[in-house]
Amino acid sequence: MDVLDWLLDSDPAIRWQVLRDLTDAPAPEVRAERARVATEGWGARLLALQDKNGQWDGGTYFPSPFDDSEDGQPWTATTYSLLLLRDFGLDPRSDEARNAVALVRDNSRWEEGGQPFFEGEVEPCVNGMAVTLGAYFGENVDGVVARLLGEQLADGGWNCEVERGSVRSSFGTTINVLEGLLEYELATGGSPASLKARQRAEEYLLERGLLRRRTTGEVIDSDWLDFSYPTRWFYDVLRGLDYFRATGNRPDERIAEAVEVLRSKRQPDGTWLLENSHPGRIHFAMEDGDGLPSRWNTLRALRVLDWYERP
Repeated sequence: MDVLDWLLDSDPAIRWQVLRDLTDAPAPEVRAERARVATEGWGARLLALQDKNGQWDGGTYFPSPFDDSEDGQPWTATTYSLLLLRDFGLDPRSDEARNAVALVRDNSRWEEGGQPFFEGEVEPCVNGMAVTLGAYFGENVDGVVARLLGEQLADGGWNCEVERGSVRSSFGTTINVLEGLLEYELATGGSPASLKARQRAEEYLLERGLLRRRTTGEVIDSDWLDFSYPTRWFYDVLRGLDYFRATGNRPDERIAEAVEVLRSKRQPDGTWLLENSHPGRIHFAMEDGDGLPSRWNTLRALRVLDWYERP
């Protein structure tokens, strides 16, 4: 089967993005396919799992009850469920999205301090997610953005370990904040301060080629060369590349090595594998498992290459 046919033989969450990003499908066809996310397949299934009080699995960041002896971090609470719906492309203007997000806004409180969901909490990694979700679904997250701008480190990024003494940024925290600031700017236009902060953080990643230490040139973490989906809070090279694609800017020459890593992962049949699933409780599987072809990774890889290779 042709790779595009294989991608289209899938869930509406995949199909509409393939039509938009990898084909010349007319806009009405793309919109019609996207609308199905709310009523069919993974999107409808996930929406149906929301509790009557607006939570998924009883909690905001962690399910309730939660036993920390579980294998891996659980991914079934409200934050990661909403991140999936955003990845699926659930139309934020749909009745289904509006109803779900209103329940979250009115009922979901962060475990850290009891703050309402769209007011964020204290860790910049988590607050980057809150900004991403608030901006995407039309909620006011100005306060969370202001907090993040005040927490940017001297090297240009962010790190959740600052309160424990860290003075250097981390790729994992920084990519979550970058995605949030980009979504915020797409939704509101942003501000000169948010644009400047995002550009500084992009430089933090670009100066390191998206994968290497600035001081020694060594690969920072070999896990970043293996691609996961869902990415959760983790960084990898494909996630970094897909962020820069999403900015709409022309590719920076400093991502060339990261692109070569991406190309090297392409299989003879034209697909990319799922390589590094992050363990923990999930609602349901969307892929066949690590070491097997991944529609999500293939979609993301192909659209990165389309952006990078475009004249």
